[in-house]
Amino acid sequence: QVQLVESGGGLVQAGGSLRLSCSASGGLFSFNAMRWYRQAPGKQREFVASISSSGSTNYADSVKGRFTISRDNAKNTLYLQMTSLKPEDTAVYFCKQLQYWGQGTQVTVSS
Repeated sequence: QVQLVESGGGLVQAGGSLRLSCSASGGLFSFNAMRWYRQAPGKQREFVASISSSGSTNYADSVKGRFTISRDNAKNTLYLQMTSLKPEDTAVYFCKQLQYWGQGTQVTVSS
């Protein structure tokens, strides 16, 4: 059973930065692609970024150039470095491995 625990969310002013972490256990972390999603109030959950087992990355257009996804396989941890944050980045951020989801971490960007 895979367990995913996100952390690092919080309140930040527009233009600021945050780094989210997702700690994974119970699965073959290094062998699986990992993804970040987010869900804003009243909106559907949307894809943010992904990283393959070999380190290839992909980003939603809305975050390209501002967010960086990375992974540390030795620590079974996924990261999302977020810079130049905008109020529209406000959402609960989730990590995903295979069909498993974490509980999410709230990111709030004030204008």
